[in-house]
Amino acid sequence: MTDPIVTSDVGVTLAGGGPFGAALLRRARAFAPRLVAADGGADRLLRLGHAPEAVIGDFDSLSDSARAALGPARLFPIAEQETTDFDKALRHIAAPFVVGVGFAGARLDHGLAVFSTLVRHAPRPIVVLGAQDVAFVAPPQMHLRLPVGTRLSLFPMGQVRGHSEGLHWPIGGIEFHPCGVIGTSNRTAARDVWLGFDQLRMLVILPRVHLAAALRGLLPPDAPAPVHGG
Repeated sequence: MTDPIVTSDVGVTLAGGGPFGAALLRRARAFAPRLVAADGGADRLLRLGHAPEAVIGDFDSLSDSARAALGPARLFPIAEQETTDFDKALRHIAAPFVVGVGFAGARLDHGLAVFSTLVRHAPRPIVVLGAQDVAFVAPPQMHLRLPVGTRLSLFPMGQVRGHSEGLHWPIGGIEFHPCGVIGTSNRTAARDVWLGFDQLRMLVILPRVHLAAALRGLLPPDAPAPVHGG
């Protein structure tokens, strides 16, 4: 991480320029109350009646009206074009965890770039919250407590092996690869699921209602509960 622009002792909600509504934003901020925007995500926040404390990005999609509404003290332009605004923002946020909204939108190329960025920033606890799902990169070892029968998809972003307890289809002995074996549409066979991987390359995708379980699985066991105000 480079020098932080935003430093927080609680979770940060990072808003991108993709679609999200008031309900999804409330859900994210119940766990991550601090609010930061990546470039044009500031426009979406302002339309929902929320002003981010900082806007980070190359500002190629930030409107003039948003700039004027927020003022220069909240704007942190980063001119380089080699990385996405999601990556730029994450590099400058120091927080126990980040919940991203507005990054699981309609454009496939943006979605792929977001997942690539998640892998580059692993093992930081970063989750992307969308209309249907929550996605994150699995750490080397993790425990998830979920209802039996919960959809749990695995998608490798590179070659990776793992082991599991509590999945309907165990993954031990499988060599995953994005051009080979993947692990989508698995499901839990027990309330307690244990996962382990030899590389920080495996995306875990759960129904969005299990955001709390995802955060608990990503944070250290002795970390405070990732809940703020609900």
